[in-house]
Amino acid sequence: MNVSLFNTMSRSIEPFEPISNSFVRMYCCGPTVYNFAHIGNLRTYIFEDILRRTLDYSGYEVKHVMNITDVGHLTGDNDDGEDKMLKTSQETGRDVYEIARFYTDAFFSDTDELHILRPSIACKATEHIDVMIALIQRLEKLGHTYFAGGNVYFSIDTFSDYGRLARLNLDELQSGARIDIDPNKRNPKDFVLWFTKSKFENQAMLWDSPWGVGYPGWHIECSAMSMHYLGESFDIHCGGIDHIGVHHTNEIAQSEAATGKTWVNYWIHGEFLVNDTGKMSKSKGEFLTLQLLKEQGFDPMDYRYFCIGGHYRSQLQFSWEALQAAANGRKNLFEKIASLMKQASYAHNLSDQAKQYIEQFETFLGNDLNAPRGLAVLWSMLRDKTLSDSEKLACAFQMDRILGFNLAEIKPIVDEVSIPQNILELVSQRTEAKRNKNYKRADELRAIVEEAGYQIKDTPGETIVSRRCNQN
Repeated sequence: MNVSLFNTMSRSIEPFEPISNSFVRMYCCGPTVYNFAHIGNLRTYIFEDILRRTLDYSGYEVKHVMNITDVGHLTGDNDDGEDKMLKTSQETGRDVYEIARFYTDAFFSDTDELHILRPSIACKATEHIDVMIALIQRLEKLGHTYFAGGNVYFSIDTFSDYGRLARLNLDELQSGARIDIDPNKRNPKDFVLWFTKSKFENQAMLWDSPWGVGYPGWHIECSAMSMHYLGESFDIHCGGIDHIGVHHTNEIAQSEAATGKTWVNYWIHGEFLVNDTGKMSKSKGEFLTLQLLKEQGFDPMDYRYFCIGGHYRSQLQFSWEALQAAANGRKNLFEKIASLMKQASYAHNLSDQAKQYIEQFETFLGNDLNAPRGLAVLWSMLRDKTLSDSEKLACAFQMDRILGFNLAEIKPIVDEVSIPQNILELVSQRTEAKRNKNYKRADELRAIVEEAGYQIKDTPGETIVSRRCNQN
């Protein structure tokens, strides 16, 4: 399967060619764990999951690294605003490290429920301070930093390519710049690498450094940890489009200033989830979480289905009505699969028509992760009366390797009333025989049940019995 991706750096869809032939190194900006993830955040992680699954499906070995920002940093990308961790600590009275642990666990609970594959490495910022200090020292020796007002700054004037990801015009930025709130900055776009003079009292997260006791700026953590685990040049960096103008721009500047070479080959960004008031964000106060969707009666897979219904590079309009429509579609899909599983088993040999559906699906997903079109192909295949039920299951399960609904785990629809009592009794005896490790007797009972025209399927939670049907 060939893969092409929209590279924000070039503003075009490019064939994906990893640095190593069959090995992909991918970094994704992770959560800042001072509160629950809102559903807009989770949309980004779902798109990144589709990307990772597509790469897996295509035969690549993927090393997926994601940071956990458990160091308090400012709410504004430009080193302004409130310290997020400190603010939550003051509001709740809880220790900042306790807050970080709680919301880290909550984040992974959400992603597990959404069937988002966990990263190969989830690295906490608090456990990599030494790596960040080492990178700042490297930049300092190369002349890219200055010390002012107790803080270490990166000077963007020392990096000629600053702003190329966001296509910033630095002359216009300089001429139109307002007086910055930080008088220590030589250039308003300079950013802090290390704080020793925090404007916040009782700062809880502090470490020794060559510049004094303090804490790292936000941007340095992603550069330091990604290069620590993936090397000085790697394949893919993902995140939301809101990171392009400042966070990812600053990451590129400090990373390439330190190494003198291209840091990332493919920049992949997901668009916003929006509602009637605009982009969803925590700064607005009330925000939607996965838990709230569940309390309203929705399954986490309803939200995954909803997100897959929109291309990751297009804004997705959220409404309860739209989510309900997605829930109906997801329910219909699951019921269709359950019905097929009742009647058929997995087909190992596919007809040419079935293979065409697989090829169509792969073409759409390989072309910049067009999951909405891939989902449409899945439905077209399921409605095709020329395919056997066994082929439909096989195709659905293969497509689901990328879509991530875990269709193979759906329980078949079973009409227990149609199963005679004597058959159910034999199945019960077989279950008891297995419990007693009398596997010979269990096999004998299975043979009796199958001779009578029924089939037994053992699942992790129960044993399911159903009528046997003729297979095509």
